[in-house]
Amino acid sequence: MNQENRTKVEEAEEEHEITAELIPAELEREWEKLVERARRVRTVVKMGARTDLGRVRENNEDKFDFYEPEEDDVLAIKGSFYGVADGMGGHAAGQIASEIALKTVVKSYYADRSPEVAGSLRRAVREANSLIHDTAQMIAERSGMGTTLTAVVIRADEAYFVHVGDSRAYLIREVEIRQVTEDHSWVAEQVKRGALTEEEARYSPFRNVITRSLGNMPSVEPDIIAEELRVGDTIILCSDGLSGSVEPDEILELAAGASPSRAAMDLVDTANERGGPDNITVVVVAVKDIIGQDEAG
Repeated sequence: MNQENRTKVEEAEEEHEITAELIPAELEREWEKLVERARRVRTVVKMGARTDLGRVRENNEDKFDFYEPEEDDVLAIKGSFYGVADGMGGHAAGQIASEIALKTVVKSYYADRSPEVAGSLRRAVREANSLIHDTAQMIAERSGMGTTLTAVVIRADEAYFVHVGDSRAYLIREVEIRQVTEDHSWVAEQVKRGALTEEEARYSPFRNVITRSLGNMPSVEPDIIAEELRVGDTIILCSDGLSGSVEPDEILELAAGASPSRAAMDLVDTANERGGPDNITVVVVAVKDIIGQDEAG
């Protein structure tokens, strides 16, 4: 699966939903083939992460989390999870929302024994959204709270990204960096329509207005994107405290060739040197080896 023909998994899943009643056994066999392949192919990664208050905010409403199963069977079926969330709302509500989001998604995703990663991720995100939304409705001080979520599941040699909001996922491959996710923000939509240039969007007073988040509405639809991994790839997950202050080519320069822990530290330090106007969180996942890829095909 190369960049040109990489698939948005939700489109495939929609097709599966249409045909599932007719050929569920066939779908289950296809998913089981992927699991069997995941038993033979294992991606070896090294991970680093850092979250920082920044220079302006009084509370850190960002959060990161990860889960790397030790059991071979769980690893083959579900893979490893890494995620970033950027909360919003007064009275520490944003901090609560980002924590609820990641804890719920991790718990729900691994409790679901389905081998279909995309469907499990979608269900987990919807569960987290409902919990945050219901909590905001019940407690007046938490009204309007919500959070972004950008995460990746690595199973065998594939990465499944799940995304809501304007936190970002980047993929560094060789000497290039590419933004995998699309911001769910007002300015990003205007740029896509041609109503704003990238430069205008960067300085727009509406650049922090997001159009999709967890908890804001009773339901939410996450983007899910699959990428085939290669040895040497580096995945960057970050809140807009990083992407709003550090350009992609600078992220590439700081992360390429550095250890994940060093890269995470340097990226956060650079954002703070630019004024640190927001909380800053970054997760760096470097692909060190892919075992069994050649034999599995």
